[in-house]
Amino acid sequence: MPVVIPDETLKQAGLSEKEALIEIACRLFDAGKLHLNQAARLAGITRYELESELISREIDVYRIDEGYLQHELEMSGKTLEH
Repeated sequence: MPVVIPDETLKQAGLSEKEALIEIACRLFDAGKLHLNQAARLAGITRYELESELISREIDVYRIDEGYLQHELEMSGKTLEH
């Protein structure tokens, strides 16, 4: 389903169509709605370009939570102490 953003709205926001797509992709990634590769595809840019866009917006590219850390520790033969 295509989403249409009126030219006037883009003009008021001071964004080109490409800039708007990048902004939307960054916000969806930040909200946890899209993974990095999905967000990059939405924005029409490479994963590395999206990483740069996220960093410029001070959005964490990599999010290490307890589940991720536990998995990594298990793979190394260690455990997470609470």
